[in-house]
Amino acid sequence: MALPIETTDPPGYDVVTMGRVGVDIYPQQAGLGLEDVETFSKSVGGSATNVAIAAARHDHRTAVVTRTGDDPFGRYIARELPRLGVSAEFLDTVPGLSTPVTFCEIFPPDDFPLYFYRQPKAPDLMITAKSVTLHAVERARIFWTTVTGLSEEPSRQAHHVAYRARGRAEHTVLDLDYRPMFWSSPESATREVAVALEHATVAVGNREECRIAVGETDPVRAADALLERGVGLAIVKQGPKGVLAKTRDEFIEVRPHAVDVVNGLGSGDGFGGALCHGLLAGWSLARTLAFANAAGAIVATRFECSTAMPTSADVDAFLGSAAHV
Repeated sequence: MALPIETTDPPGYDVVTMGRVGVDIYPQQAGLGLEDVETFSKSVGGSATNVAIAAARHDHRTAVVTRTGDDPFGRYIARELPRLGVSAEFLDTVPGLSTPVTFCEIFPPDDFPLYFYRQPKAPDLMITAKSVTLHAVERARIFWTTVTGLSEEPSRQAHHVAYRARGRAEHTVLDLDYRPMFWSSPESATREVAVALEHATVAVGNREECRIAVGETDPVRAADALLERGVGLAIVKQGPKGVLAKTRDEFIEVRPHAVDVVNGLGSGDGFGGALCHGLLAGWSLARTLAFANAAGAIVATRFECSTAMPTSADVDAFLGSAAHV
């Protein structure tokens, strides 16, 4: 008698992110306008992609759902993602559009102007409902999206299809990453965020992003408003004032670390990848928040973003020696 054929469905990804990707062209000199900078570095960028890279640094199996141009920078991203520990399985190209590039200026400790080159349209906003592998979204232990992906069609509809497939499963994260230059008006962003929050179980944002999302900038009131929208965990980042988080049963505040800031642009993404690590590890909220806060502080001491993401060992060493403000 023939034995039954045993099939094994491969495990899902620990973290699947969806949204913005590009190439960061960042100066290697601080305190200068771009017209005076002499040397630049090149690295993969884009918030959703950076979070995937940051999570991979903590030894998690990650992938990003996004699209690039069919050009040299797109090929660079396709090559770099696996080198940085992120699967390019769900990376696709869009003929006729250019892979975005982003420049910044570095004026520590708190001024880092960004210049986005995403015209006439960024390929990552051409993610379609048909191009999203819903099985991967459903099975991911964490599914992470950003508000930028809701700013234009067809990306907006693709996100809604992914949310419906996910079904508000545990660890469905909405990064409130609001960039005003990507939206026709703040009001349109508020409307779209309200719909997305109906599917999220975790919301993460700074005070200005919370203002757009729920009309509150006070950290405690913002967290409460996010919880009222149905999320189970609300995290409000306060930059030099630290970070707080609320659930229906807990309230945690973490003080900032005393570091020499070089470039603060990637801190939030480093925080996000480390947050994923804590959630996947099943840590307490206090431990998760402290770990993520430290990861963000480490990134702020480095010039680049994606390549600046720390490992778990880096964060543990930092926590063992760091001083708080």
